[in-house]
Parts: sequence; structure tokens; C-alpha cells
Amino acid sequence: MFAPPVTQWLSGDRLHLSHGPIDVVLKAWGAAEDLAAAYAAVCRRFPTILPELCEELSALRMPAHERPQVTGPVARRMISACRPFADVFVTPMAAVAGAVADELLAHMRAAAPLQRAFVNDGGDIAVLVTGEHALDVGVAGTFSRGDVPAMNGSLRLDAGSGIGGIATSGARGRSFSLGIADSVTVLARDAAMADVAATLVANAVDIESPAIVRRPAQSLDPDSDLGDRLVTVSVGALTPAEVDAALARGLARAGDYHRRGLIADAALMLAGRTRTLGGDGYPRELVEPCDGGRGPSFGKLRSEAAVTRDLALRSMPQQEATR
Repeated sequence: MFAPPVTQWLSGDRLHLSHGPIDVVLKAWGAAEDLAAAYAAVCRRFPTILPELCEELSALRMPAHERPQVTGPVARRMISACRPFADVFVTPMAAVAGAVADELLAHMRAAAPLQRAFVNDGGDIAVLVTGEHALDVGVAGTFSRGDVPAMNGSLRLDAGSGIGGIATSGARGRSFSLGIADSVTVLARDAAMADVAATLVANAVDIESPAIVRRPAQSLDPDSDLGDRLVTVSVGALTPAEVDAALARGLARAGDYHRRGLIADAALMLAGRTRTLGGDGYPRELVEPCDGGRGPSFGKLRSEAAVTRDLALRSMPQQEATR
């Protein structure tokens, strides 16, 4: 049984919604009356989401290839997002945070026209950009200074980018990972799709090494949908060759997803090394200085930069952003 949902305003006109494991921070831009309508709509919808998901939890923990049957709108989003990835083991739970973000943003958009908006559910983010506006996503990911990643770049999205979701996964995240990535961040058409892809690419960033400690998922959480699959508990010092090999495996999976039209780009980070696909789908290492590059690509991010679960967001009009 969960405590009642909590709604509170944060600095910067951001709205915080919390209910059990769901923790959302969102913000929208537009006319005052439109914002009021959008926030009212999201506050009506939010308290109903967790009870709906709990009713269908057993189905949502089934492997996607078994085609679980669900009725709730968020659950259906989860099933739909996982379907293209069902050639490997994945359950709809891989899409839960992104699907919640998509659902809340959809209710905001249905209530009123908005200029821009983001719904950040624990680092899996649904985004909206319209007209001449832009949304800047803060980029962090170097853990060289400790467990808190440093902000060291940004990615700009505009209305023509085709990006509706950003998601991050990895061994340092809130959920279990089969791989060893510090972080994998994916851009896709919606947050649920990005969520699944980030999870699976992060799983693929992996090698066999005595420096890696793994445990069966259910020994750490009896309710885990991963069963007795080994999940990463800790990653010790790796050789440069091991880091390159693990990143190469992740990039191979990300490249496959890009070629199939499932993602727009991906940034993978491990042990201070960062690789991206780029808009052309080919692997590259981040070596260019961050200068607010245009388009939905990680190509202008500084080396050693990747997006983490603690993504920070800010927004500005296009004319101001390009000064």
C-alpha cells in the first residue's frame, strides 16, 4: 500500500509529482491560461496511474515476446514500446518510466496548446517543442569526481528534431542492469521507446572480467522481473582494452536499433570514455567541444560527457538560445 500522491511546486515554476516509486518533475511554457489548464489536467491524471499499473503488474512482468494482454493506457504504451525489441529478453517494465512521462505529457497537450514542455520521470523524459522554440538538455556523466556526475555539456532540441523522448540507463541507475555502462542515453520519438532502447543498449555494454561483481536479480529484489538473471552489483578497475570492447558491444546494438529506425542517437559512457552513434548511425568518439550544436545528435558534446539519470533541463526561446 502506498502513501497518497504528493504534489508540490519547485523553484523555476516546476511541478513535482510523487506517488510510490513514481517521481516526476515537469514544466511547460505557454500562455498563462493554457498552462493552468495543462497543469490541472496532469494533476487529475497522475493519481490514477500507479493503481492502474498495479492492477496489471503480473502481465507487465512477462517477457514481451509472450505478448501480455493489458488494458490500461500506460500499460499499453509499455507493451507497444517493447514490441520492436522483443527479439531479446525484455519485459514491459523496461518502458514504465518513459511510458508514464509520455502519458502525462499527452494529457497536458490534450488540455491546451503549449510552446514547450518536459516531463522528467526519474531521468526518462518526454519532451515537446513547437514553433521557433528550443529546449536545451543539460548533459552530465563524468563520475571522475565521485558518485555525483558533473554537468559538462548540452543538447538542443527544436520542433523539427523529431525527438519526443530521452532516456538513460546503466549500472549506476536506479534499476538493475545486465551490463556495466556508467550511462547510456538514447534519443527516440517518445520516452517509452527511448527507455526500452537505453535499457537494452546498456545491457549490451558488457564483458567478462574478474573486476565485475554480479548477483541474481531476485536475490537482491524478490519481485524483480529479471528473475535469476545476473545483474551488475559493482565494477572495479578495467583495462582500456576491456572498456573499448564493452563499448563496442553496446554500440553494435545501438547501431542496429538506429538502422531499424527505432532510435535517433545514443551516447554510451564507461570509465571516462564516451562513444556515440551520431545522426548517421556510425560510431564515433566524442572529441569536439560543446558549442550548443544544432539537431538531435550528440556530435557536439565534449569528450567524457554523457547524459545520466540526473538530467537537468532548461528552456529558452530560439532567438535567445542562438546568441
